[in-house]
Amino acid sequence: MTTADDYVNTVLDMMPRTMPSRAQIAAELRSHIAERLAHGHPLDDVLRQLGDPAKLADSYLSAEPLVSAPFGSRVLAKVVDAIAVLVVMCPTAWFLSRLAPEGFEPVAFMFIGVVGTSIMFGLYTMTLEYRHGQTMGKRLQRIRVVSESGARISVGQAVVRQLPMILQVFWIDAMFALFTDRRQRAFEMLSKTRVVRV
Repeated sequence: MTTADDYVNTVLDMMPRTMPSRAQIAAELRSHIAERLAHGHPLDDVLRQLGDPAKLADSYLSAEPLVSAPFGSRVLAKVVDAIAVLVVMCPTAWFLSRLAPEGFEPVAFMFIGVVGTSIMFGLYTMTLEYRHGQTMGKRLQRIRVVSESGARISVGQAVVRQLPMILQVFWIDAMFALFTDRRQRAFEMLSKTRVVRV
């Protein structure tokens, strides 16, 4: 059985954690539910009248205007993220290359550096965008990733957003952001996601 807190938390889970009005929405929902319960309405009826949590979250999100992030902010965020991953991966690649047979250290370093950094960068970006809507670079630039409705992105959307890196078509994909109305990359349009100002 769904409790009032479960319902409110489900609505909030569909909203970006950085959304300023999140706490206010939670307070309003809890107050509304408590008021109806105080008037003798059963909890199931109250929750049924409020409707599907996803649709309710979308209605709150539609009231928040989404402003596309400037292209420059997105590039700077990507640079910061790349530096953060390199700071971790360069020493890791150096250490692991020392375990290679003698004479193969430079090849091992390059292989681990290129392949490991690519994998780490993809995992880092997917994980943080899914969980928080922001990587370190995006947080510094005050931008975030959301679905087209403004809701948090799903795991699937986070993966699709990173396909250009895996397929080695990132620069072509990024160029779309210069020419689309919402400054979306091609794979952002495909995943129905956007990068917006916080």
